[in-house]
Amino acid sequence: MTHPPDSAAPPPPPGEPSDLGFGRVVAQQVRGRFLTHDGVPTSRKYGLGAQRTARFFLAALNVPWTVFIAWLVGVLLLINGTFALAYIALGEGTLQGGQDAALADPFLRALSFSVGVFTTVGTGSVYVVGPTAHWLLVFESFMGPLVLLAAGGLIISRVTRPRMSIRFSESAVIAPYEGGRGFMFRMVNAQPGELSNVEARVNLALFETVDGKRERNFYQLELERSSVEFFSLHWTVVHPITAASPLAGFTPERLRESEAEFLILVSAHEETFSTHVTTRGSYFWDEVRWDVKWASVFASTPDGVLAIDVDRLDRTERLDEGATSLPSAIETDPSVPRAKSV
Repeated sequence: MTHPPDSAAPPPPPGEPSDLGFGRVVAQQVRGRFLTHDGVPTSRKYGLGAQRTARFFLAALNVPWTVFIAWLVGVLLLINGTFALAYIALGEGTLQGGQDAALADPFLRALSFSVGVFTTVGTGSVYVVGPTAHWLLVFESFMGPLVLLAAGGLIISRVTRPRMSIRFSESAVIAPYEGGRGFMFRMVNAQPGELSNVEARVNLALFETVDGKRERNFYQLELERSSVEFFSLHWTVVHPITAASPLAGFTPERLRESEAEFLILVSAHEETFSTHVTTRGSYFWDEVRWDVKWASVFASTPDGVLAIDVDRLDRTERLDEGATSLPSAIETDPSVPRAKSV
């Protein structure tokens, strides 16, 4: 079993503010969220050019297989269709032979010839006539294997790329927890491969008024548990809201006014490729639900083994109004110092 390297810098202690690498000066100027719900950064970098090739490569690795196959087939048909039109444009007598194929449509005949040249499988008895047509044939003969090689490389990269597909609940909740309240969200491994040594870190970014000045501060939230050894089912990540929590005394209105965002980083050991993988997520203030609690996701099985229904991951049960939208008594304990910002 592989663990993260010991040389990695330890995370800051819970409750201490950190700008997470965004930079405190820049963080004060930015409005809106830092990450999308799926963990994609909303920031931009200028001055590096369009980087179309690199962006296309990353997109080809990340899109679902159905979309990738559709892209691949579409590109191949587009290229071969272009070559077929080029052969037709050279004149009616450019393509000769192939009478046994019984292809009366000129475009279909040219497309079939182009695919044979492009994929190097052969064109049968069809051949081209004329110097321009032969130069076009040579160009396609070189281009075809290069395109197919690039497509094969993308397929191999997709198959052999270590990845972790964590499905987060659509919303987070403020739910009852041990006589008080807790910030909670759920997540489940959406891949058949197993994950172990799963660790979660949750940081809170919000605006606060300090000495009459509105500024954005960052806090790492203390979790009920920050890691699990086995992640074969689901995990409800909980931050207990106590008097020491940055969320102590918060109401829905106050969370909205602070433009709060919960930034999530999950890391794990992926056992299929025996490597360390990470993923990110985010909940903005309007993706947090109040006066609810999570509904059970566990399902019954004939043989009595542990099982969950992932379709229930987002289900909640309604509570009385004010059950969690109002602060609890343990959040007002004056003997417990609240997390401070710098």
